[in-house]
Amino acid sequence: MAGDGPDRDAVLRAIRRGEGNFGKREIARLLKLKGDERIGLKRVLSALESEGVIQRTARRTYAVADASPGVRLVEIVDRDTDGELLARPEKSDPGDPLIRMAPGQGASGRAGGALGVGERALVKIERDQDGEPVARLIKRLGQSAHRILCVYRADGSRPRLVPVDRRSKNELIPSKDSPLSPKNGDLVICELAKDRQHGLKSGRIIEVVGNENEARASSVISLAAHGVPEGFNDNEIEQAEKAKPATVRNREDLRHLPLVTIDPEDARDFDDAVLAEPDEDPKNKNGWVVWVAIADVAHYVTPNSPLDRGALKRGNSVYMPDRVVPMLPERLSNDLCSLRPDEDRACMAARMVFNASGDKIGHTFHRGLMRSSARLTYAQAQAAFEGNPGPEAADVVTSTLQPLWKAYQAVKTARQRRSPLEIDSPERKVRVDEQGNVVSITRYERFAAHMLIEEFMIQANVCAAETLEQKRLPLIYRVHDEPSREKLTALADYLPQVGMKWSMSGPVKPERFNQLLSQARNRDYEEVVNEVVLRSQSQAIYSTENLGHFGLNLQRYAHFTSPIRRYADLTVHRGLIKACKLGDDGQTNEEASKLSGIAEDITHTERRAMAAERDSVDRYIASFLSDRVGSEFQGRITGVTRFGAFVRLAETGADGLAPVSSLGDDYFHHDEKAHALIGRRTGGRFELGQNVTVRLKEAAPITGGLILEILDKPKRGRPSGGGRGGPPHRGGGAPGRSGGGAGRKFDRKPRGKGKGGKPGRGGPRKGK
Repeated sequence: MAGDGPDRDAVLRAIRRGEGNFGKREIARLLKLKGDERIGLKRVLSALESEGVIQRTARRTYAVADASPGVRLVEIVDRDTDGELLARPEKSDPGDPLIRMAPGQGASGRAGGALGVGERALVKIERDQDGEPVARLIKRLGQSAHRILCVYRADGSRPRLVPVDRRSKNELIPSKDSPLSPKNGDLVICELAKDRQHGLKSGRIIEVVGNENEARASSVISLAAHGVPEGFNDNEIEQAEKAKPATVRNREDLRHLPLVTIDPEDARDFDDAVLAEPDEDPKNKNGWVVWVAIADVAHYVTPNSPLDRGALKRGNSVYMPDRVVPMLPERLSNDLCSLRPDEDRACMAARMVFNASGDKIGHTFHRGLMRSSARLTYAQAQAAFEGNPGPEAADVVTSTLQPLWKAYQAVKTARQRRSPLEIDSPERKVRVDEQGNVVSITRYERFAAHMLIEEFMIQANVCAAETLEQKRLPLIYRVHDEPSREKLTALADYLPQVGMKWSMSGPVKPERFNQLLSQARNRDYEEVVNEVVLRSQSQAIYSTENLGHFGLNLQRYAHFTSPIRRYADLTVHRGLIKACKLGDDGQTNEEASKLSGIAEDITHTERRAMAAERDSVDRYIASFLSDRVGSEFQGRITGVTRFGAFVRLAETGADGLAPVSSLGDDYFHHDEKAHALIGRRTGGRFELGQNVTVRLKEAAPITGGLILEILDKPKRGRPSGGGRGGPPHRGGGAPGRSGGGAGRKFDRKPRGKGKGGKPGRGGPRKGK
C-alpha cells in the first residue's frame, strides 16, 4: 500500500470483484485497511470517480465504469402461468429464486425467432415497478443442456411428463426419439427438446430413477432433482476395503486419555471426542487443558486417490429424513474412522490451553492413536452434567464429564465477551419409519451439552486456522462476510413496523444484532425479528481469502472437526500434517495450487446438499399432510411477495403459499419496505409476522408444495392506491420463485451422523 492510501490497481480489483455490490466498507475490509489507510481509500475512490474510471451506484456502492454488474448468463427453464419465461442464472445454487424475463421477451425474442425454454441467454438484471428482479435479453446463446426431473404419466389419452419442481407449472410430452419406455408413475430425467411456439414442450427421456409410489420417494426425488451423486465406483470401494486399522507406529499414544464422544441419539458414526482436565502449570492457576480429537481421515484418503477424487466430487455427506448419502464409503465412515468406544482409532487432536477467564492461551496439534472411553448422547451427557448420570456415563463422570463442564463454564464466559451472533432459528426433525411414512415432526431439543460441544469444536477450528497461518501454508477458510448495505437498508426499513430501529451510521457488529434480538425477547414479534435479522445476514462460504467470520465474531476460522463428512476439513487436516511435520501424507504442492477452485466447488456442493435436504423435508411433510386437505391450522406469515404470502404452520413448521388471488375481494400489491401485501381499495394488510388461521387446500408430495387459504380478514389499514407506481396485483402471477420460510442460516453445521442408507439426521449440527 502507498503511504497516502491503497494502491489504485488493488482498489480497482476489489471493485471488480464486488460486481457493483461493494461500498467503501466492503472494499476496505477486503483490502484489510485500517486507520489512516481507510482515509486514503476515500481519496483514491474520489480520484477514480472524478476521472470516470469508476461510478457510484444508487445504493452507494461502486462499479467499474466500463463494467456491467447486472449482466448475467442464464438458462431459460420454464414459463409461469402468464406465459412469461423463467430463467436460472448459471452457477447459481440449487433452490435459488428463478428470475422472470421482462414481459414480451419470450414472445418475440431477438436475432430471429422466439426465445424458448431450454436456451441460454445473456441478460441484464433490472428491477420492475414492484422491486422484483427481471431479466432483459441482450443476446441469445443457443440451446442449453438443461435437464428436468418429471413423473411419467400414462393414465390418459396420451403420455405426459409432469415436472416435480413446484416452480414448474407446465407439463411436457415425451419426444418421439426418447430411448426409454418408462411405466406410469416412474420418475424420469429428461432433456428439454427444442421449445415449440405453441402447445406443450417436449422432453427426451434419458434416465429412469425410480417410481413415485416407492417408499422414500421423497428423498429419491430430491437427490435426483439436485443432481446429488450417490454410490461409489469400484476403485473407491476397492481402496476402502483394502484399508487396515492404524497402529501406534509413528503416532503419539493417546490411549490413556479418557476421551468421550457426545452425539445425537441416532448417530452411527462418531468423528470427534473431547476431554478436559485442570492445567497443572502453576503459571495458569485455575486454567484448563481441553483435548478435541478428530478422526484421522487423511490417513486413509490420500491425495488424488480414487477415494479422494470421489470425496471431492460429493463435497460433503447429505442428510435426509430417511437416509444419509455419505461422502465416504461405509468401511471408513462407519468403521475405521468412527471413534467407537473401546477400539483403537487414528486421530488428529488439538490440545488447547485456556486460562481461568476462558481465553485460549496456547494450543498444539498431535497425530495419535486414541481409545474412546464412552459413547454418550446429548441427553445422557446433559443428565450427567446436572448430577444425574446414567449407567452409560457412570465410569467417566469424575474423570471426564465434571472437568469438561467446569472448563466449559470458563470458556462460555469468553464466548459471551466475544458476543457471537445469537439468532434463534429452530430446526425441524422429521422421523420416518422403515416404510417411508412420517411418524413425527418435532423441533430439535437443544441442551447445554450441545452448546458445550459446539464451542469446543469452534475453538479447535480456530486453532487449525491459526496454525496454518503461522506456518504460512495455504488453506481453505470458512468465511462469513458482514451483511451488505442493501440488506441492512431493508432491515432498517422494516424494524419501525414493530417499534424498533437500526441506525445505518453505527458500526456493523454481531453485538448490535444481539441487542435487537434481546429487545424482542418474549414479545409478540420475537420470531419475526429473529427472521428479519437472519435474512439480513450473508451466507458463509469456503474461500482461500480470509474475510473473517462475522457470525462467530472471529478473525480467522477453518473447518477441522468433521472430515468424515466435509471435504473442507480433510484439506485442513492435510495442511496441519505438513505444517506440524506429522507425516508424509499431508498437503501436496498440487493440492495447494488447487485450493481456490476446491473452495468454490465445495461451496456449491454444500448449497446443493442443503437444497436437497430442505426439499426432501418439504416433500415428506406434504405427504404427511396430504390426508388433511381441508383442515384448518394456525400459522404465521413468514414472507410476502407479489404473488402471495408464505405461511409457516405452527404444528409442523411447514411452509405453504397463500396465493394473492385467495386473499379477499381487493387488489393487493406488495409493499417491499413494509414486508406487506396491501389492499388498494380497503388498505387491508397481510404482513410479515402476522398470525393467521389457514385452510389447507392442496398438498403435493411430489413437489413438496402446500397451497393455503388465509381465513382471517386482513389487518385494517389505509388505502394506498397501488404499489410503487405500478399496477396492483390480484391473482395472475405464478410463483416463479422458491419462497417462504426463514431463509437459510448464515452458516451450516454438520448434521448428526448416520450410517449410509439408515436414518441418521440426529440433532443440531456441530461447528459453524
